[in-house]
Amino acid sequence: MRPNFVFILADDLGYADLGCYGGRSDCSPNLDRMAIEGLRFTDGYANSSVCSPSRFALITGRWQYRLRGGADEPMATRTRGNPDLGLPPGHPTLPSLLKAAGYATALAGKWHLGFPPHFGPLQSGYEEFFGVMSGGVDYFTHRDSAGIHDLCEGETEVDRPGYLTDLITERAVDYIGRQKGGKPFLLSVHYTAPHWPWETREDEAVARSIEKIIHTDGGSVPTYQKMIHHMDEGIGRILKALEHIGAAENTIVVFTSDNGGERFSDTWPLVGKKMDLLEGGIRVPYIVRWPAQVRPGGTTAQLVMTMDWMPTFLDAAEVAPHAEYPLDGVSLLPVLKNTDAVFARELFWRMKFRGQRAMRSGEWKYFVNDDGEFLFDLSKDQRERANLAKREAARLAAMRARFAEWEKTVPPLPPEAQFSIPFTRADLAHPS
Repeated sequence: MRPNFVFILADDLGYADLGCYGGRSDCSPNLDRMAIEGLRFTDGYANSSVCSPSRFALITGRWQYRLRGGADEPMATRTRGNPDLGLPPGHPTLPSLLKAAGYATALAGKWHLGFPPHFGPLQSGYEEFFGVMSGGVDYFTHRDSAGIHDLCEGETEVDRPGYLTDLITERAVDYIGRQKGGKPFLLSVHYTAPHWPWETREDEAVARSIEKIIHTDGGSVPTYQKMIHHMDEGIGRILKALEHIGAAENTIVVFTSDNGGERFSDTWPLVGKKMDLLEGGIRVPYIVRWPAQVRPGGTTAQLVMTMDWMPTFLDAAEVAPHAEYPLDGVSLLPVLKNTDAVFARELFWRMKFRGQRAMRSGEWKYFVNDDGEFLFDLSKDQRERANLAKREAARLAAMRARFAEWEKTVPPLPPEAQFSIPFTRADLAHPS
């Protein structure tokens, strides 16, 4: 019997924000319980330290650099209407391949892979969509940073009062309820939480007094943690909805974040945050629950990347990838079934911003930015403080050469690619 899939994606969540990853507060009881009931990855990574490139990798199972839209860091509101910056409707995706194999497919939450009429979830394999097309929107007015209202049912703008995190949860729960006794399904739940603006359910009056997102002020650690708690409550409701229709046993539920944390997040013991290729900008939580196959209470140090979930889900569903679009991600199904089945691999990143490059091979991390080259032994130095480039000159040269080999396999970063520095960052990409 083919499993169902529920993929839950947080936005800008830090590696140590959750209790099961050493978090500072009791803001994630449902996710903590999900970790106890399933498998927790300790060395999981996002494909990028900004959001839309990671989302390109997630939905295609390939390096985001293979598509022009994946080169922007990230895609900004100004790309609205651009016919070139987005996910081409003809490109195979996780939902399109599962849909062709008989799965029902839906997305509740954030898209951020290009704007209609040229791009959209319904053009890339999702049968249903409710959520936002752009990056960050106000949680009550549902307006983006330019003041444009951005809440859609399919590709049609709709006005639905409510706190966005709760609206996304409600749609996800409703969708699950409608799947009882039907096809196997893929449900993507892409929250905007805890992305700015930092607003809890109690902040509606202030939010509605403002015409658009005001980026520069507000927010606090307690507010940020409460936003995570609101999301966690929704995830609890989603897990209960699966139980209610008798689908919990054979549904693979994955939780992660699109990139590392932002201003109020906790990344301890890692350094760096969003926009950085230091560990705090790319290492993220991964929790997987699948009672039919995954033993409870496990942890694994398997290296995993965002783009691995498409091949993993296709493998579990016994669906072949498209022959003309070979996957760059790898299936994690053997690790889910047996946590001892860890395999070696290499991970690569690059960004136009500050000329950043990074590679992880085993416990070693190769990192480059405008300040020079760095080599870190993560087994002894997770905070990336001791640059071993001179002491380990041969290893540095080998990793530099290996990175150059890999880079030849993907298109170059286009000179016109844009990057948007988060308004909250003042300590960008410095390893010391």
